[in-house]
Amino acid sequence: MKVVQFLVVLLALASSVAFAYDPSPLQDFCVAINDTKTGVFVNGKFCKDPKLANADDFFFRGLGAGDTANPLGSEVTAVAVNEILGLNTLGISLARIDFAPRGLNPPHTHPRGTEILVVLEGTLYVGFVASNQNDNRLFTKVLNKGDVFVFPIGLIHFQQNVGYGNAVAIAGLSSQNPGVITIANAVFGSKPPISDDILAKAFQVDKNIIDYLQKQFWYNNNNS
Repeated sequence: MKVVQFLVVLLALASSVAFAYDPSPLQDFCVAINDTKTGVFVNGKFCKDPKLANADDFFFRGLGAGDTANPLGSEVTAVAVNEILGLNTLGISLARIDFAPRGLNPPHTHPRGTEILVVLEGTLYVGFVASNQNDNRLFTKVLNKGDVFVFPIGLIHFQQNVGYGNAVAIAGLSSQNPGVITIANAVFGSKPPISDDILAKAFQVDKNIIDYLQKQFWYNNNNS
């Protein structure tokens, strides 16, 4: 009998370990509330009654070229859960990235998704930087039409058109809402701004340089 009781306890503990984990966040933050009547978000989106779902819930029309006439010479067109509501809970999305000659998709991260990118047209110089734990190693590659490259979740990465014409790429992401943090925008264009004392010490430069950078207009080519 004691053996049976021990096995029951062991199975209960194993079950609690197997199911005691936090789900991956699907937004920047989700502040808890005690009064559910004032709640407006869940981790993801509320679900439609499956009986009311239709084909349009899983459809996006016309993933056309983005406008690259901007300071970066690139434009990201996201197709995530806000564009296709049927992506909710499916853990996947994509984006089209258009580049003018020498156009840049600047250093950024996706806090909630790994990215896999395929080049449809042109030649791209791409790369990502590993974490401090891996000595901030830089991994780069020149990609041509049909080439594929992976950017691991959360790591800073970039793409630049190094060809003579326009370039186009499609990126798949392992989240319905991967998010994006453009490094320059976040560091020098935050609202309110980060103290120039902090940034001057972090970058080991004069505060006048930080003040100059914080006064610049930081164009955002990706609002996904």
